[in-house]
Amino acid sequence: MAASWSRLRQWYRSTGEKLYKTHRGLSIADMKNLNSVAVRFFTETPALQKDAFHKIQYTLQTSQGHKKDTASPLPSAYSPQFVEAVWYDWWFNKGFFSLETQDPPSCAKERFLLLLPPPNVTGTLHLGHALTCSIQDSLVRWHRMRGHTTLWVPGSDHAGIATQVVVEKSLWAQHQQTRHQLGRQQFVTEVWKWKEDQGAVIEEQMKRLGSSLDWNRNFFTLDENLSRAVTEAFVRLHESGKIYRDTQLVNWSCCLRSSISDIEVDNVAVQGRTRRQVPGYEEAVEFGVLSSFAYPLEDSDEEIVVSTTRLETMLGDTAVAVHPEDPRYSKLLGRRVRHPLCGRSIPIIADSFVSREFGSGAVKITPGHDFVDLEVGRRHNLPELSILDDEGKTCGQVGQQFQGLKRFVARQKVRDALLDMGLYRGEVDHEMILPVCSRSGDVVEPRLKEQWFVRCQEMAQRAIQAVQSGELSFSAPHHEAVWFEWLNNVKDWCVSRQLWWGHRIPAYKLQVGWNEDVLDTWFSSALLPFSVFGWPDNTAELKQLYPLTMMETGHDILFFWVARMVMLGLELTDSLPFQHVLLHGIIRDAQGRKMSKSLGNVIDPMDVIEGASLQDLHSRLDSTRLSKAEMELAKQGQKTDFPEGIPECGADALRFTLCSYDFKADEIRLSVLHVRAYRLFCNKIWQAFRFVQQHLPADFAPSPLFTLAESTNAVDRWLLSRLSDLVSRCDAAFTACDLHHATSALHKFWITEFCDVYLECSKAVLWSQNANEEEAVQQILYHTSNTFLRALAPFMPFLAEELFQRLPVERDWPDSVSTAAYPQPADYPWRDEVLEQVMGQVQNICYHILSIRHDYNITKVFTPVYVVMDGEGSSSAVQECVTVLCQLAKAKPVHFVSTSQAVPPGCITAMVDSTCQVHVHLQGHIDLSFALERLSHKRDKVAKSRDKIKAKLSNLMGKSKSHVPAIQKLQEKEALLAADLENITSVIDKIIKMQDGER
Repeated sequence: MAASWSRLRQWYRSTGEKLYKTHRGLSIADMKNLNSVAVRFFTETPALQKDAFHKIQYTLQTSQGHKKDTASPLPSAYSPQFVEAVWYDWWFNKGFFSLETQDPPSCAKERFLLLLPPPNVTGTLHLGHALTCSIQDSLVRWHRMRGHTTLWVPGSDHAGIATQVVVEKSLWAQHQQTRHQLGRQQFVTEVWKWKEDQGAVIEEQMKRLGSSLDWNRNFFTLDENLSRAVTEAFVRLHESGKIYRDTQLVNWSCCLRSSISDIEVDNVAVQGRTRRQVPGYEEAVEFGVLSSFAYPLEDSDEEIVVSTTRLETMLGDTAVAVHPEDPRYSKLLGRRVRHPLCGRSIPIIADSFVSREFGSGAVKITPGHDFVDLEVGRRHNLPELSILDDEGKTCGQVGQQFQGLKRFVARQKVRDALLDMGLYRGEVDHEMILPVCSRSGDVVEPRLKEQWFVRCQEMAQRAIQAVQSGELSFSAPHHEAVWFEWLNNVKDWCVSRQLWWGHRIPAYKLQVGWNEDVLDTWFSSALLPFSVFGWPDNTAELKQLYPLTMMETGHDILFFWVARMVMLGLELTDSLPFQHVLLHGIIRDAQGRKMSKSLGNVIDPMDVIEGASLQDLHSRLDSTRLSKAEMELAKQGQKTDFPEGIPECGADALRFTLCSYDFKADEIRLSVLHVRAYRLFCNKIWQAFRFVQQHLPADFAPSPLFTLAESTNAVDRWLLSRLSDLVSRCDAAFTACDLHHATSALHKFWITEFCDVYLECSKAVLWSQNANEEEAVQQILYHTSNTFLRALAPFMPFLAEELFQRLPVERDWPDSVSTAAYPQPADYPWRDEVLEQVMGQVQNICYHILSIRHDYNITKVFTPVYVVMDGEGSSSAVQECVTVLCQLAKAKPVHFVSTSQAVPPGCITAMVDSTCQVHVHLQGHIDLSFALERLSHKRDKVAKSRDKIKAKLSNLMGKSKSHVPAIQKLQEKEALLAADLENITSVIDKIIKMQDGER
């Protein structure tokens, strides 16, 4: 059914016919090839293009928080500006999102409690935030409409490093000042100013998306109550021995002069010799080079050659390691080499971690600047030398000539010195992974630093047991394996940062004072599921609202945030912070590339909602700090991806698009064309609703208990069956958090079933002057629209509200679609799969009739049709739907004949399936010469295609078995083309006979 009906829609588009008078849209089949269809659709239909981008503003004066005036007529076309105006302030003012307006959380009703992953106050929202808000708001609205006690807590994160970096850049750009010149207190004051400005912008953007958050509970992670919770958590963990201070290797940003977390390190693949700009260096620094040099043995003229991509770190070498079973070096074990630049005596040690196949098979060991080397060094009790200070300058035991050099300057100086000594053994291009700080662009340096750490092993085991016991579940089973793998190998968590913005660590040195470090942002974020409800105090809200129902977030922060919330929740509250984890993938562009400013493929959700010209996109790039080359590449990328800019699509279309992807996958490839297509879907909903509204009389009274009567005709019963199926699919999709199944069902139902079939068939009844039949259709139109809008509301709250408010009012009518009951399967007991199969056959017959009409260029007149079917039961069932055939296929009259009856001459035949044929009477309706010429051309084209296939088959025959699948596919194509050729030839023969009959 679906395939044939999609072909029918394609036929309508190709001929210019309209299934629904006032508009056209894209079919489900078209969505699979959206790029080509959408572009062609706009260029070929300029009138629709105008409607698609038509902007209508809501101009009636409405006081803030008051309800929108819906008494005025609907505009002629859908416009997001008109639809999305006013509603949000009214929702908020009415308290629809507030827990306080619902039944108390302590009652027996089902609860749905959710925390929004707080966005950083570093700028504006990006598409990842829009995805999170769209998913979470859809789920929250569904639960709210189900009558569940619902709470969605908003907030924003101080984002220590990210915010500090942004403000530092702003200070330098505006005043040419560094934070050190400004001083800590004044700098923190500047950051607070930034937070107040940006926090308001982010809140407004989330409202623009329609996010139904309880804004009365809006938090900031540096609020006084949350800071108290952070201090209490630190103290308790320290007292229990979970927090300790130690010297360990950490990721260090010399630019920021701080340790950074793993999530703030981008591992950049370097394919070979590559120059890269590094903060603090005027000239680009070379990476992707493997340098080799020799260590001379102390007691002989022998040498041992080692290789490294970080030549400057040899100043901190404390050993050379070889594999214990490598015969090349067995005689050197236990001997020592002399450091050529520092004079140190260094041992040659044996360790099985060494790869005998890599380089010379000998490896330099620098415990103070490499994570693997530190493990090796501690196994062999090696000294741990630190040769770089906080700014990345050489220090310590590096020799007088290398003191105080920037690390990459030192790299060149070391190379020159080794060359002068005759110990440099050359260099080659080398593929490597370069760790880069995502905040500053600096190359990350492993450094030994005294830091605060959280012991994680014991807490990790409790987190593992929670999943194993079923207390904690994941939406996708494969995340469990990743969870176990990471937690079984968890390292202690470095929680101190050498920053000025954040939660000061509550530790003191008596001789100095308060520790100047701040806590890792993830530490305070990990407490949010309980700290937002008053922990450490045993508040009433904590008792009633903790734990949360679910945590929904991106899979990229599963360990940085989700695992730590679970570990600290179990440790500090002895309870899981939530029972279920729903993870979504990372948004990429349509080509699968990571969104990056330097590629020009970053999409601002506000640009999608409001629209942006290509010039607007270019001007935003001008305000970034991209290099000239990156700027040119980025602008070319924008020109390629958005040649006409980004059209105004509105929040509803963006939300619906984001939820239409299988977001549980690891990545989501977003195309603006998808959003534009769903904006057209909004117009489809709009126009169909206007049709319904126009055909409901002013005194229309909805039937409160809608039931099927025996007299209900087939097409009415079919639509109600499909409506029942829609409700079941949406309910199942929301229950399983597979929102893309719901969006697909809604899209398909409205376009291919309600608009393309039912509305077309209803016109004959609405214009028939039969009052009883007309009233039955009106009731179905009303109840279908009502049900559909309520089912749509979690995804498109603005459009659903705008139209829902214009429906005729029933008894006990809800104030808003936000508080209306979500359709439940038990209330729609009309599923009739047998009838649906019959309608599928009818639609298939329509497709073949229309294909014949198209082949002979018949668009206006109705043509007689003869339907031949095997089996009386099938024939009578299809006959019951004859009005559908007449309306959709422009067939009149339609004759049902048995296989034994003759079909009059002048008909063209099409085989629907093995049990059904259609004969379309065309004599007198077509130009026979034109039809014959057209079919002859088509026959030649098919014959040529068939000959090509036969030639390919001839070449493959008799070759290896690996070609068998290809041969089978070609044979299937050849058979189809042969059948097509036979059918065309038969039609040509019939036309020739018609011509002979006319002579």
